[in-house]
Amino acid sequence: MPIPLLPGSKTERRTQLIAIAGPSCAGKTTLAAALCDQLGAQALPLDAYYRDFAALSASARAAFNFDAPDAIDRERLEHDLRQWAAGEAIEIPIYDFATHTRLAQTKRLPPGVQLIVEGLFTLYLPTINALYHRKIFIDAPAALCLTRRLARDTVERGRSPTSIRAQYREQVRPSYERYIAPTAEYADLRLDGRDDPLVQVAAILARGA
Repeated sequence: MPIPLLPGSKTERRTQLIAIAGPSCAGKTTLAAALCDQLGAQALPLDAYYRDFAALSASARAAFNFDAPDAIDRERLEHDLRQWAAGEAIEIPIYDFATHTRLAQTKRLPPGVQLIVEGLFTLYLPTINALYHRKIFIDAPAALCLTRRLARDTVERGRSPTSIRAQYREQVRPSYERYIAPTAEYADLRLDGRDDPLVQVAAILARGA
């Protein structure tokens, strides 16, 4: 059975790239998963495209601002998105957030019809923005984002609440205001990260092209 195209799309387009941007822990990954379930699409997290900082000391890696655009390997990201949009499989990097290094192995993403691209800088690069069929920005209050980040990073990344709060205060939120918030102007749909993912998906599908 063919994968359904997003309602209102131009069926002659072979592939669709759907972007989801927003602040850290606003609900981008959750929305991407819900949208993939609804559409039978695949997902590509921008977190996989952090640069490999293996050459830096452990302390330098820990101090690096991963919420700034320079943290992203934009050359490989653009190459992979263009390759996938052309109907070819890509090899997605695998990033180790505990050590801030890229693993030797990759994850193969086969060609398909729809790809949900989600991450902080999804809408930051103009050359990549031109590839998207749909651009979504999901936002949430800073207090809620911090609460979610505390829950995620203590469990999934082994970090202490003190370090998480300090990083959020000194890097995450300032970088959001400087780099991420302005990209909301490129979105053709803005969503509230406090809403149920099913409500968000319904809003996307109702919007059309």
